Amino acid sequence: MLAKRVIPCLDVTDGRVVKGIKYLNFRDAGDPVEQAARYDEQGADELVFLDVTASLEHRDIMLDIVRRTAEQIFIPFTVGGGLRTLDDIRQVLKAGADKASLMTAGVENPAIITEGAERFGRQCIVVAIDAKRVPEESRDDSDLGPNPDADIHWRIHTHGGHRPTGVDALEYAYRACELGAGELLVTSMDADGTKAGYDVELLRRISEHVSVPVVASGGAGSVEHMYSALVDGKADAVLAASIFHFGETTVQDVKRELAQRGVPIRL
Repeated sequence: MLAKRVIPCLDVTDGRVVKGIKYLNFRDAGDPVEQAARYDEQGADELVFLDVTASLEHRDIMLDIVRRTAEQIFIPFTVGGGLRTLDDIRQVLKAGADKASLMTAGVENPAIITEGAERFGRQCIVVAIDAKRVPEESRDDSDLGPNPDADIHWRIHTHGGHRPTGVDALEYAYRACELGAGELLVTSMDADGTKAGYDVELLRRISEHVSVPVVASGGAGSVEHMYSALVDGKADAVLAASIFHFGETTVQDVKRELAQRGVPIRL
């Protein structure tokens, strides 16, 4: 069995790591380069760097920070935020990233997923899914895709979670894999920053129907939450921010506790 991964996430804006709740009310969490180096030392399996306002502000990602971060770490490094073209992907890979994460561009121009996989290799293309639960009374049951009888439904938001699209999250996840995604980064907008736990049902429904790794994001507040995402949600990795950034726990402690509970982890 492949080892599960523990991945700190650096949400960056204006050159600083920030963390909000449900994509709002951002709180400063330090310097991205310093944070990245610390997580590398703690034994993180990978690192994710997301420029959370690049798409919303219609600007390019901060390549200088990507480059300086990559120089400080020796673990796989995923970068996303504001990537719109193949040249954007090439630039972040050239700056030191191992993978490029596509969110808004993947929804607005799905062909970029296929083109990116063909040009740079499927393993480089991460498709990010920012999903929000739809209230029962506002659902359109004629557009439930592969789960017409489902009692829960999710829609995708783009531009850093600020623009609803009406796109069904499960349907898009399956389609992204068909198009060439090498990994899915699935974030629950409802749980993001709350530390109340991942949306395990969302993770399970995606993980059971795709053949690529699924990274759980949004809601990590304890090792129990991570265990549930990995075991019940069938995710391949767990992403966390607040609990690491603000010193509530460390990557080493999380990995030791997961290993003690029988989860295959690299120690």
